[in-house]
Amino acid sequence: MLFNSYEFIFIFLPVVLIVFHLIGKRGHHRIAIAWLVGASLFFYGWWNPAYLGLMIFSILFNYSIGMSLSNSLSYRLSSKAILTIGVAVNLAVLGYYKYANFFIDNLNALSESNLILHNVILPLAISFFTFQQIAYLVDAYRRETKEYSFLRYCLFVTFFPQLIAGPIVHHKEMLPQFAKDIVYKLRSKHLAVGITIFALGLFKKVVLADGVSIYATPVFDAAEAGITVTFFEAWVGALAYTFQLYFDFSGYSDMAIGIARMFGIRLPINFNSPYKATSIIDFWRRWHITLSRFLRDYLYIPLGGSRNGKVRRYINLMVTMVLGGLWHGAGWTFVLWGALHGFYLIINHGWRAIFNRTNRTKFGSLSAWTITFMAVVISWVPFRAESIAGAKNILLSMFGINGIALPEYFLNQLNVYYEFGNYLLSIGVKFSDVELPKGFLFIFILFLISVIFPNTQNFMKGVCSKELSQQESGKIHLRWKSSMFWLIFIILILIVSIYKMSKISEFLYFQF
Repeated sequence: MLFNSYEFIFIFLPVVLIVFHLIGKRGHHRIAIAWLVGASLFFYGWWNPAYLGLMIFSILFNYSIGMSLSNSLSYRLSSKAILTIGVAVNLAVLGYYKYANFFIDNLNALSESNLILHNVILPLAISFFTFQQIAYLVDAYRRETKEYSFLRYCLFVTFFPQLIAGPIVHHKEMLPQFAKDIVYKLRSKHLAVGITIFALGLFKKVVLADGVSIYATPVFDAAEAGITVTFFEAWVGALAYTFQLYFDFSGYSDMAIGIARMFGIRLPINFNSPYKATSIIDFWRRWHITLSRFLRDYLYIPLGGSRNGKVRRYINLMVTMVLGGLWHGAGWTFVLWGALHGFYLIINHGWRAIFNRTNRTKFGSLSAWTITFMAVVISWVPFRAESIAGAKNILLSMFGINGIALPEYFLNQLNVYYEFGNYLLSIGVKFSDVELPKGFLFIFILFLISVIFPNTQNFMKGVCSKELSQQESGKIHLRWKSSMFWLIFIILILIVSIYKMSKISEFLYFQF
């Protein structure tokens, strides 16, 4: 069941929300939680009921390990051994379902063998609920959190707004909220804020992300088929996917936060205008924030972080990003994407170590933003491509190695400026009857929205999340408030979004 589907918006969500509050306001909190757990399992089982067994096994196993860690003094095994077993089993299950076919295919290619493994279908959300529970086990080992109620633990894992694609939450971030009586009473403000955030996220997904996808898919499909795409086609395809991915996942995260807020629950923010970043370090503090936090706290820091010298720090950065790339998918394109970002981060940290400047001119900030944005766009090519060959095809065209052909009508226009057109001809740039690919205007509009406009948190500042960063908040005249203007605006974008939902499409991060 998709957030952007009629059955979810008009049936599932209203029924679950109303029944939860009807039960909860009478003081039956455990029954209300049980209802929410049951509804969440139904939501997950809607995709493929067969994988409900895997979800239930994961919950039972990790709850047992968590209880063992909480009471480890009464066990012969040490806490560290219990944690190791728990993490190993989680990674083994994830590895089998997500990487078994990848491993067998590469082993066959290297050894020229013909090993056959039945096609293992990736269970929905396995990466997210596995990482979330690994974080819980580590926190339990550190005595930072504990959970004695099996029902509450089930809710922590299955809470449907963030079950499928995050945000990846800590136990201490979500469960204490359900201990408050006020959560079980339907409040008009929570409902208004939640619907607003949900509506903004739905619009991002079905209007912006799905709208620009038609300019990305044909380019990447052509590249995979071995067709040489033109310079402009390559850049249009790469930029279209850059904004498709952003608005798709940002839209999902907004919808998840909005749905949870209808229940009175605040989920952590997952995006903070990442395309406004002026460095790769800054980018990873803004993009998929909860995953970045997980990789930092449970991989990079345990590897040693920056404690053992610069060389070890750079190795840890590269290992973290390559594994982060593999987390997104079992393919060499994801390894390449992770390695690229590891390389970017090493350069960024090295640059800061050499040029430790706190003040930056406007030109310097613009240059830093331009370099960062272009580096991110380039890295999205292998992330989207289905093969290294397809990514190479597009990247060669983007860098002009396959030739650059500008539309012929540009020649006269460029010659107005010191015969710049003739200069381009002299260095090998060609002018022909090619036309600019469609989608330039739409891509430019999405560029403005993601780079210049305020984000959802900025609009909702004061009612969205207590952890909202103060940076870039500025003076926003259209900040959300309970008013007729916002009511009409949200109704309008909901009408447009629901009309566009006639063609249902999955969220991109569902495949990860």
